[in-house]
Amino acid sequence: MPMTSVRMPEQLMNKLEAIAEKLDRSKGWIIKDAISQYVERIDQREKMLADTRQALVDLEDGNVLNGEEVMSWIESWGKADEKSPPTI
Repeated sequence: MPMTSVRMPEQLMNKLEAIAEKLDRSKGWIIKDAISQYVERIDQREKMLADTRQALVDLEDGNVLNGEEVMSWIESWGKADEKSPPTI
């Protein structure tokens, strides 16, 4: 597994060491976990941005559902005559 080094202010290092001791984990484990969570958040933001851009394209192209049809479908949920979802 590749390795890297990280420089950080002494105050932050002291906090990291205290957390590592409290959690009975290594500093490396905590750093790896924190970076993994950060990367996941960035990936989610990028996906959300791509989805938003696609939604804007769909809107501009007129690929939208009628709100009244959607509400009628939702109101039918769980009923004997439940409707099929509306389509574009």
